[in-house]
Amino acid sequence: MQDISGKDVSLKDASTTNGLLVMFSCNTCPYVIKNQQRTIAICDYAKKMGFGVILLNSNEAKRGDDDGLAQMKTYAAEQKYNWFYALDKENVIADAFGANRTPECFLFDGSLKLAYHGAIDDNASDADNVTRNHLRQAITELVSGKEVSVKESRSVGCTIKRKS
Repeated sequence: MQDISGKDVSLKDASTTNGLLVMFSCNTCPYVIKNQQRTIAICDYAKKMGFGVILLNSNEAKRGDDDGLAQMKTYAAEQKYNWFYALDKENVIADAFGANRTPECFLFDGSLKLAYHGAIDDNASDADNVTRNHLRQAITELVSGKEVSVKESRSVGCTIKRKS
């Protein structure tokens, strides 16, 4: 996949010995935009805990609009991303993962076994009323050598825009 740096990157390239956080995202979804601070905070936390991080933009039907590589590069710079942000051309990874929403998170352990799939937390509408940070808890449990207590939650967000 092509990263905003212009280089090709694979999921293996993005992973570390602790694992990998894959988040399907984009530049245009109101849920992604509204929750950008949460995205940045959880990606920073994942990196701090030794996980690789990659955001994937699978909005193939919007490439000519605001979800093209040039716009992704601008958006990532504005948000000060310090992790991979790559173009999922023709939805190859989204289709393989069964991803349908932005944001939608997949956390893999050090052997790249899926440990958690779903939302960042339990309230996509209101950061002030979050009662459980699903993804942060899963990361914490993995690095503590514990089993992830909540392995799946429902992702709330925009649909990935696939070409028909």
